[in-house]
Amino acid sequence: MLRSLYSGISGLHAHQQMMDVTGNNIANVNTVGFKASSVQFQDTLSQMTAAAGAPQNGGAGTNPGQVGLGTRNAGITSNFSQGSAQTTGKAGDMMIQGDGFFITRRGNEELYSRAGSFFFDANGTLATATGEPVQGWTADENGVVNPAGKPGDIKMPLGKSISPQVTSTIEMKGNLTSDLPEGVATAAGVPEIEIPFKAFDKLGNPVGLLAKFKRDTEPSAGDAQTWTVTLTESGKSSPSVVMANGMKFEGGKPTVDSLAFTGVTAINPNLSATLDVDVSDLTMFHGLSEARVSDSNGNAAGTLASLSYTVSDTGQIIGAFSNGQKKVLGQVALATFKNVNGLEKTGDSQWRSTVNSGLAQVGPPTSAGLGQVISGALEMSNVDLAQEFTNLVIAQRGFQANSRIITTSDELLQELVSMKR
Repeated sequence: MLRSLYSGISGLHAHQQMMDVTGNNIANVNTVGFKASSVQFQDTLSQMTAAAGAPQNGGAGTNPGQVGLGTRNAGITSNFSQGSAQTTGKAGDMMIQGDGFFITRRGNEELYSRAGSFFFDANGTLATATGEPVQGWTADENGVVNPAGKPGDIKMPLGKSISPQVTSTIEMKGNLTSDLPEGVATAAGVPEIEIPFKAFDKLGNPVGLLAKFKRDTEPSAGDAQTWTVTLTESGKSSPSVVMANGMKFEGGKPTVDSLAFTGVTAINPNLSATLDVDVSDLTMFHGLSEARVSDSNGNAAGTLASLSYTVSDTGQIIGAFSNGQKKVLGQVALATFKNVNGLEKTGDSQWRSTVNSGLAQVGPPTSAGLGQVISGALEMSNVDLAQEFTNLVIAQRGFQANSRIITTSDELLQELVSMKR
């Protein structure tokens, strides 16, 4: 039989596989986390018809003569370039901006995926759309994650409570005016400036407090300006606590960055004994008095009663408690490989490691080139439709040309058979 028949058959088979791969790419053009594949062809064995000859006796050498025996599929490789982002606004949707893979668990086997459409199930386990638990680290009672440990299922601890924290520090900002009111000649006639704020006691109960600022120094007394600061409970004039040594300004700025009220338990026995006050951002310049408490620590008791959470770019899952506090509940783990093209597809937009992919290098997002996590977005397929439609034409024409080889070879055989007549 003619060798061209077998070459044509090999070409048909190779281009059919190219069509299969291209069709699969187009079918998954909207599949989240899908990576397009491509086919590489290579020729097969070539039959020697004449061996090479070395130059000798003043004559030139001769080149080898070979007849090729067709083509074959050398391999199918995936394109792991970054896919485009699709914003969803859903907290459970995560996209990796980088080279990492999410880790999932199917039974006792770890799988890897770029599809980040996750949700918390009835047991509070973070899972994929097909039910595989997502792997990472669950935070301890203090919201601390240990990424050095072995990743496991990430749990949302619904019903978890956090203890109240007593207020021990506050931060003040704004301006205390350096002006005397109209018609007032001495500091003694200047009214107090009252700044109300809320603190929490040891039981988590809110307590309204009032800081009163009274100017002591006359404007003509030099650059140093002194204020007496008194702390009381809102609506009550006593008991009160006076800040030791008052508060001094030089050049419109406090002489120290931090002051403290001591013996605050005289106002309420459940309050912190000492209340530190950050006054580094207070000023004393011309203008209105607009000083205020801008921040403070302390909180009431709270529980995690709903699946209200956010995800940071480091993959940390931050839960919102009923008292308004936020705490880290866990962190998603990512993996990377020395040879990502060595991964084996398992379906459901997931891969498994093989002997040629290397072992998974696991770590938290943003570390060791794993990439960062973008919350509320998904990575779409990286299929290039223009390229795939071009590949369709190439595969079709290649298949057509190889079928013509078979037809022509058949005609030659028919001529040979007809010679007997």
